[in-house]
Amino acid sequence: MTAERRTEPAGAPVDGPWRLTGGWRVVRYGLGAAGLAGVGFGASLLLSDPLVRNWQGLARWLAAAVVLHDGLLVPAVLALAALLGPRWRRRLRWPFVVAGSVTVVALPVLLRPGATANPSVLPLDYPRGWAISVGAVLAIAVAWSAGRWALDRRGRRRASGARRSPDSP
Repeated sequence: MTAERRTEPAGAPVDGPWRLTGGWRVVRYGLGAAGLAGVGFGASLLLSDPLVRNWQGLARWLAAAVVLHDGLLVPAVLALAALLGPRWRRRLRWPFVVAGSVTVVALPVLLRPGATANPSVLPLDYPRGWAISVGAVLAIAVAWSAGRWALDRRGRRRASGARRSPDSP
């Protein structure tokens, strides 16, 4: 499977900026079909669920999610990326993705309405668990960056000939 860089003039009919050859076209269309099948399955479950009675509330919730994402989250991430610059963006991309994913998964228990009548429903300290998880991601990111920095520095020293000889004090 190969992907070749596009050489045709702009506007030529190709699959985007890369020409998909061989099995990549099959993979692309297969993943697209699987995604559409998943959306269709989810929509059929939603439409056939007898417990969903408040369609207007559901529509408002979905609209609010889109507005919050496109009006708050995306501009905040883009502004942070512009402030950080390309060097830091590369280093912080995966920690932000992982911490954001952990936060999205933890939001239901982080935003719970308070004490429940049954203490066994949410028995753990979920904010503490979330903080430990995000802290672990941050610690791994710092350790990874420090290791990369040390290896880069070591490689530059060797390349410049600044390596000490065993006879020097």
